[in-house]
Amino acid sequence: MSISGIHRGYFVIKTFLQYGVDELLPNKLKPWYFKLLRSMFFWLRNQHKDLSGGERFRLAMIALGPVYIKLGQMLSTRRDLLSDEWAEELAVLQDRVPPFDSSLARQAIEKELGEPIENLFDDFEAKPLASASIAQVHCATLKSNGKSVVLKVLRPNVESQIKADLQLMEQVATTLEKLLKDNRRFRPAEVIADYKNTILGELNLKLEALNAIKLRNNFLNSDALYIPFVYEELCHKRLMVMERIDGIPVSNIKELSAQNTNFKLLAERGVELFFTQVFRDNFFHADMHPGNIFISKEHPENPFYIGLDCGIMGTLSEADKNYLAQNFLAFFNRDYERIAQLYIESGWVSKNTDLVAFEQAVKAMCEPMFNKPLDEISFGHVLLELFRTARQFELVVQPQLILLQKTLLYIEGLGRQLYPQLDLWQTAKPFLEKWMSEQAGAKAFAKKTKANFPFWVEKLPELPELVYDNLKLGRKLVGSQQEMLNQYLSHQRQLHKSNFLLITSAVLLICGTILFNQDVTPLVSQISLGAGAVLWLVGWFSRPN
Repeated sequence: MSISGIHRGYFVIKTFLQYGVDELLPNKLKPWYFKLLRSMFFWLRNQHKDLSGGERFRLAMIALGPVYIKLGQMLSTRRDLLSDEWAEELAVLQDRVPPFDSSLARQAIEKELGEPIENLFDDFEAKPLASASIAQVHCATLKSNGKSVVLKVLRPNVESQIKADLQLMEQVATTLEKLLKDNRRFRPAEVIADYKNTILGELNLKLEALNAIKLRNNFLNSDALYIPFVYEELCHKRLMVMERIDGIPVSNIKELSAQNTNFKLLAERGVELFFTQVFRDNFFHADMHPGNIFISKEHPENPFYIGLDCGIMGTLSEADKNYLAQNFLAFFNRDYERIAQLYIESGWVSKNTDLVAFEQAVKAMCEPMFNKPLDEISFGHVLLELFRTARQFELVVQPQLILLQKTLLYIEGLGRQLYPQLDLWQTAKPFLEKWMSEQAGAKAFAKKTKANFPFWVEKLPELPELVYDNLKLGRKLVGSQQEMLNQYLSHQRQLHKSNFLLITSAVLLICGTILFNQDVTPLVSQISLGAGAVLWLVGWFSRPN
């Protein structure tokens, strides 16, 4: 581990201990060696005993920086795992991280634009509208059209902070791989590499702008999701300019209730939006924590989402999408044998896995959950238990599915927060069945034929010529192959003839030598030796090249 990695590692330990995070763990989760390690840092004491546990944890996350703040953001959506007090405390991390100095923000914006803010914007507000872990947002008015916009600018030195944490994670992952005997199952270095690519993408606001434009185009005529307009010509690596929206934060249940929002429809639309992005578009928003999602103020009886922060987007391969959809459907239909088969076919577990034993293990895990009402089943908990079961059968961690799993957790957390009776299964199943029917059967064949029809129309005039050329080439190849076969047979005949003469000459030479040494009539031995020599010469010079 490098000096910088050791320094950062010590800072992480120091921060956790000074905020008393170690004291928040139940004693049953503290083995003897944990207490031994804690005693080694005896000079680091809890300096915030007057604060609640949730507040201490939140402040520790803020002190550690963007990577840890994002962990807190994800945890804030899991009200099925955390108490309301903890969830509300961590929800502060979604958009109320302490801001940085507005003069630094102005300098950073003007550096990216290459000119003073006043040349392009009016009414620039020094006080930030929102401040998050990686960037901060300021409001202004665009001079060219008078429209309200927001300017999103990266925090000073945020890149170096994130890279330092990633370096520490990589070093820890490398050490773990050396310590773990079965690297194939966990592959921590690969998981960290995937997370690295994800979070580094958030440091490029130009890339985020392009992601937002693509997602907006995917839902242009949607009544479920709205993505603000992005002014691409004003976007740079550390600056993004987009339309200012007026909505209600999805976590503000009180205000949403005051306008009589249809929570059931809103929660179901959240689930449908997730599956649409994954299976229809294969381009999904993978950072859907409450700080990035607002709800429209218009038409509360028919509400739609407003999505922000498209820095983390996910995609899946066609094979993973297909296996995932089949897995969900098998789960909904309680087809445990099919679940086991899919895990093996997809390569998520070893091909040598005992199918029957795996099926029984999955069934033993799932059946008790299905005894509950469907609207009480935590889909995140089911996924967690399913992967825990699969680990007994050498589960291979799939880095490409990590974003998907995290997004599912967000969706469930948000949906249950809006509408506790949300039946994730009932909402998702019809969508998946429709998608699967479109991937196979006559309907799928007709769809693919229709999609490829322009290509075949373009190539149709060339078809007769291509058929003729292929037939001509086939005839030529057949003739060429026949000629090669004849040459090979002739070569073999010559080789056999030459070998026969050489063997015969060897026999005559051996016999002539024996007769000569036995004082037999010299003429006989001379004839044998002479004939052998002649046949050897004939056989040697008749060998094919």
